Amino acid sequence: MGEIARGGFEVTLEPQPPEPIQDGGPPNRMTIRKRFVGGIEGDATGQMLSATSDVEGSAGYVAIERISGTLAGRSGSFVLHHIGTMDRGEPALAITVIPDSGTDELEGIRGSMLIDVVGGVHSYEFTYDLPED
Repeated sequence: MGEIARGGFEVTLEPQPPEPIQDGGPPNRMTIRKRFVGGIEGDATGQMLSATSDVEGSAGYVAIERISGTLAGRSGSFVLHHIGTMDRGEPALAITVIPDSGTDELEGIRGSMLIDVVGGVHSYEFTYDLPED
């Protein structure tokens, strides 16, 4: 991966009604809305499922979100796949571009994202490759 885009984002999570599950409680379900600024300029929408365990600090989530906007002067959209866990307070997070999800001028994009939250402020570092024009 060659290029890096950095910036910040604001996120809104809206709880959704859980789907019934036979064994145990249902996972939490949320709608995601984000506004990206910086290297990525645009909006994202998506869905997240999360669950916690009976052990404090242990949880997990998966999410899919589509970002629409501009990146390096190129417009289009792409989809990110999130997998996150907390193991007794120790976080692990992987966010990757779903292959072949890029549209328009972002067709063929590959990449991964790191997210940092400090004092409630969200920032990102997006490492990516785009095919030559």
